[in-house]
Amino acid sequence: MLSLLSNLLKKIKETLAGYKRVLIIARKPDKEELVKTAKICLIGIGLIGLIGFIIYSFSILFLS
Repeated sequence: MLSLLSNLLKKIKETLAGYKRVLIIARKPDKEELVKTAKICLIGIGLIGLIGFIIYSFSILFLS
């Protein structure tokens, strides 16, 4: 029982250490990087929506 608790505590410490490493390396994006990321996300969402609309349109036209 003590070994199980010890292993669990060790895994939690390792996970928290990994989170700490990420937070130390992470930085706040500048405005240009944020705008580029937003544009790429909007393009991706638009493409997925367009593909869904095309599939929906074909299903309405040809399957009904």
